[in-house]
Amino acid sequence: MVFRRLSRWAVALPAVLVLGLSGCGSGEPAASTASAPAPAAGAGAGEVTVFAAASLTGAFTELGRTFEAAHPGTTVKFNFGSSATLAQQITQGAPADVFAAASPATMKTVTDASLAGSPTTFARNKLQIAVPKDNPAKVDDLADLTGAKVKVALCAEQVPCGAAAVKALDAAGLKVTPVTLEQDVKATLTKVELGEVDAALVYRTDVIASAGKVTGIEFPEADKAINDYPIATLAKAPAGDLAKRFVDLVLSQQGRDVLTKAGFEAP
Repeated sequence: MVFRRLSRWAVALPAVLVLGLSGCGSGEPAASTASAPAPAAGAGAGEVTVFAAASLTGAFTELGRTFEAAHPGTTVKFNFGSSATLAQQITQGAPADVFAAASPATMKTVTDASLAGSPTTFARNKLQIAVPKDNPAKVDDLADLTGAKVKVALCAEQVPCGAAAVKALDAAGLKVTPVTLEQDVKATLTKVELGEVDAALVYRTDVIASAGKVTGIEFPEADKAINDYPIATLAKAPAGDLAKRFVDLVLSQQGRDVLTKAGFEAP
């Protein structure tokens, strides 16, 4: 009788294992992994932290979703902000795996501290004049920003969009007195979106990302203030392998397509 009971369990056991593996219950997983699906190519669980310039928010968020889909179980955590601020955070010990800056100067802060590998330029960006949709100040070109009644927002000079604005204005031989200096390009654009200023100098990519909330006006001096965007893995990256894979995605044709769609130029 004991032998018969054992036999029934021996016959039923494979079926129980199949049900256990395919079900949604909370029981302990089977010790054998013979029937587990093979991981996708390049898969790897973990978290990769990317510090990136604020102007990369839209493009990198999309690339982050692409990366997570290609690496099941992996999470891409972003810290978007002023490149100068991000560089300072990295040099002060903030844990990160990748740094994508809006200028070589801000990347140099990190590489000079031996905290990053050799950077690669992956995109370029240039300025536009952003005005509200109804353009109340009737701004048409860069010279209009010098008007006494025109309220202008600029990025602070120490951040890449501010440094580019200075270059463009110097190239035009113009002096603009802003009513506000913001710490990153997103904050500068927000002043236009809210109608708090008549115009701002921001990146073309940010005008596109506004989805029609503002109008972008091109001006020739912008060609003399184009920003190169470098990217690098950090020397003390907690997730070094995933960091390299994320950089590879940014540098790939797929990454370039996403960046081009966002308004960036190829390097």
